[in-house]
Amino acid sequence: MKQTGPNISKHGVDKGGFKNLAAAHWNYRPAALYEEAVRRNEGLVAADGPFVVKTGVHTGRSAKDKFIVRDENTENAVWWDNNKAMTPEAFDLLHQDMLKHAEGRELFIQDLFGGADKTHRLATRIYSEYAWHSLFIQNLLIEPTPEELDDFLPEFTIIDLPSFEADPAKYGVRTSTVIACDFTKRIVLIANTSYAGEIKKSVFSMLNYELPPKRVMPMHCSANIGPKGDTAVFFGLSGTGKTTLSADASRTLIGDDEHGWSENGVFNFEGGCYAKMIKLSAEAEPEIYAVTKRFGTVLENVVMDEETRELDLDSAALAENSRGAYPLSFIPNASATGTGGHPKNIIMLTADAFGVLPPISKLTPSQAMYHFLSGYTAKVAGTEKGVTEPEATFSTCFGGPFMSRHPTEYGNLLRALIAEHKVDCWLVNTGWTGGAYGVGSRMPIKATRALLAAALDGSLATVEFRTDSNFGFKVPVSVPGVDTKILNPRETWADKAAYDAQAQKVVGMFIENFAKFEDHVDPEVRAAAPALTRAAE
Repeated sequence: MKQTGPNISKHGVDKGGFKNLAAAHWNYRPAALYEEAVRRNEGLVAADGPFVVKTGVHTGRSAKDKFIVRDENTENAVWWDNNKAMTPEAFDLLHQDMLKHAEGRELFIQDLFGGADKTHRLATRIYSEYAWHSLFIQNLLIEPTPEELDDFLPEFTIIDLPSFEADPAKYGVRTSTVIACDFTKRIVLIANTSYAGEIKKSVFSMLNYELPPKRVMPMHCSANIGPKGDTAVFFGLSGTGKTTLSADASRTLIGDDEHGWSENGVFNFEGGCYAKMIKLSAEAEPEIYAVTKRFGTVLENVVMDEETRELDLDSAALAENSRGAYPLSFIPNASATGTGGHPKNIIMLTADAFGVLPPISKLTPSQAMYHFLSGYTAKVAGTEKGVTEPEATFSTCFGGPFMSRHPTEYGNLLRALIAEHKVDCWLVNTGWTGGAYGVGSRMPIKATRALLAAALDGSLATVEFRTDSNFGFKVPVSVPGVDTKILNPRETWADKAAYDAQAQKVVGMFIENFAKFEDHVDPEVRAAAPALTRAAE
């Protein structure tokens, strides 16, 4: 077998079960991966240097095709209501067939770390069929030093073969596409999808499973550090402003997507970013826009003129979910270590399109657990149906699809850490004010930034608060530089009775959604729920 690359491991492909490979290409750097990807017609180089690829029919995660092996270790540890089970026998058969499929092929191998905290990081080896997948994951995870590569012993293995089509009848899976996770063997198999996000999320899924028993909290969040060394964590579903609000030029970015909270503080799981590209502009997000003009960036499903090689970031012709993967070092104010101290503030972002939540609210540890388990936001309904009524979205732990354990395990750990480190928790509404979508207006970004700045610098903790009659959390009565009226959403509505009705409707949605957690949380968390019986202010 031919072996090439700057760091050929002494713990070779035979350790991964591979036999008779045509070649193993070890730890190639970006320029070499560009050359190999172009030679294999995997994509094209854009005018300013990024590598542009099309992922075909899969332009996002295949969530319904993800399986976890159900064995004696995972039987009582995995949240099976949220995860599909696979038998150990089916996994082993799939694994052997994929190893056989790889015979006679060339594979690209990257040895990388998941996690910037050296106490808890996961040494990960990724075998990929595509050179650009190897570049993608090199961008997204943390690169070992040359000394660490010399004796890199993988603890976790990902085998990524887009050309392998799974037989549903043979392996007990849903389609020819499969993402199969064996947490006991620490192996993930990815077949028949070119969407590279599956590789990244496989690392997150593994860490989500392994870290909580070590009392380390895995979080789907962004994080940054202020000039005084104060760390802030930002939870939020898509469209709530998580990336935008955490990318503050006055603060150092730890990371924008996946982090852990250990006894040492907050740490990034990744060494890169995987940002949405659709309708990206230099004015709104200059730092991210700049990476679209950098050699080394991988752009998935971004439309490009193949003659001029110019990008069209506004086009969704290939996918609404167009993405860019790039090293964190491409962002000017990014942390070099990917670590920070214990958080001083936790921000939970929601875009409430019903227009009933205050722009900022202070949460107790039990309220923080309640809203963390709820993972609420509200989106505008699809215009193709002519519907303007907002739709509530609840994604537990602000990352439900990646939660392998029961949500209350993460929620209880988060609450304990919040109490232990005396963290201030805030619920920030970046959605609507003055009415629901179609009547009200979007929360002014200037007001959101001012309130967030006051929360982060500690000044918000000293102002007068009222108790919200619907949700029970504390809301500031006045904040310097912010219109007092906007702090009380009921006062921004012309029709106060309509506000009261809408607020109680949203309260009902929270209560209905939380019913599945009622038997798994203690009385304090149940008491943190909003109330249908409180009279409107």
